[in-house]
Parts: sequence; C-alpha cells; structure tokens
Amino acid sequence: MIKILLIISFLTTLLLAKNPIAYAALGDVIYNNVDKIERLKDIDAYKLYENDILEYVKDVHKTKKNGFLLESAESTLSKKEYLASLRKLSKKNDYFIRSVNMNFIVAMRDEDCILFSQIINSELIDTQTHKQEIIDFYFNHSDEIDPAGVIQVYLDEDAKLKAKREALAKRHKTKQMLEKEKIERIRKNDKVEQEELEKELQEEVRKKKIEIREHQKSELAN
Repeated sequence: MIKILLIISFLTTLLLAKNPIAYAALGDVIYNNVDKIERLKDIDAYKLYENDILEYVKDVHKTKKNGFLLESAESTLSKKEYLASLRKLSKKNDYFIRSVNMNFIVAMRDEDCILFSQIINSELIDTQTHKQEIIDFYFNHSDEIDPAGVIQVYLDEDAKLKAKREALAKRHKTKQMLEKEKIERIRKNDKVEQEELEKELQEEVRKKKIEIREHQKSELAN
C-alpha cells in the first residue's frame, strides 16, 4: 500500500513539474533549450551535426527522466551522478548557444538572408540585445527576407510606438493650437480696448480744442 502511494505521489509530481527540482538552476536551462537545439538540425548550416544533435537530445531526455526519478524512492541514481550528467550537458548546451551566436555574425557578414532568418527565429540568441542590428539588416535586405517571426514582432512594436508618438504629437499640437487661439483672443481683446481708449483720448483732445477755441473767442470778443 505504501509503495502504491509513493508511486502515485511520484507520478503526480512528474505531471505537475515541468522540470526536475534537483539542481533546477542548472537543469532548467538545459531542459528549456533542448527542443530549440533539436530544431537546429533543420538548418542547412547544421546538417552535418544532425547525429550529434539527436544524440544530445537523447541524453537530455534520459537525464531529465533520471532527475524526476531522484524524487522517488525507486531511484538508484545518486544526486552526485545526476549533477555530473547536468554539467556535461551544460557544456554542450553552451556550445550550441555559442555556435548559433557565431552563425548570426556570419549570416550578417555574408549577407546570408536565409541563415539570418533561421538563426534569429531559433530562440537561441538574445534578439532583444541585437534588435537594432536585426532591424537594420532587415531593412537593407527587405526584398529577400520574410519578416514572419521576430522581425514582424519588432515591426508591430515599432508601428504601435510610432502611432503612440503621433497621437501624443497630435495632442500636443492641439494643446499648442488652443494656447495660440487663447493668445490671439487676448490680443484681439487688448486691441479692441486699445482702440476704444484711443477714441476716448481723441474725443477728449477734440473737446479740449473746442473748449480752447471758445475760450479764445470769448477773450477776443471782450
């Protein structure tokens, strides 16, 4: 009965956990990359390494299974042995990552648009770090590159950013126009007031002149 419960508990853990818990910091990187590395065999530049890739994938799946077994009472593998396997796989994982990053540089240098597209969509390079390089290369070879994938994501992001900038500029322009209209109204009102003041002054001057002339006539009459 206890054995059955242990098996059920192990199976539950296996179903719920994506990767083995032991040494997860090292194992997660390997297990999360394995499918991406397996897809490299479909790239012409890696055809010669297809057997090596498949062998690596096989070793990763075997090690992952052993990692889950460590969490059961049925395991005959020690944690030390499991860790040694992870370290060995980690070196190969890092090798593939370096290789992909090198081929990214080679693709741009040789203007190999097919390899370039395959590499940036492999999910094995940090495309965010290389975003500007990717966009620049695409615009220089847009007639040869299908933007589907990473490039399309960036184009959509830039389109949204551009739309946002234009909306902000339009709103800012509207605000400036309102300010301009307000200033024009103030100036217009000031002009009207100035004109009315000038009329009043002119009327006062006119009346003063008439008063002076009347006064002069009165003095001459005497």
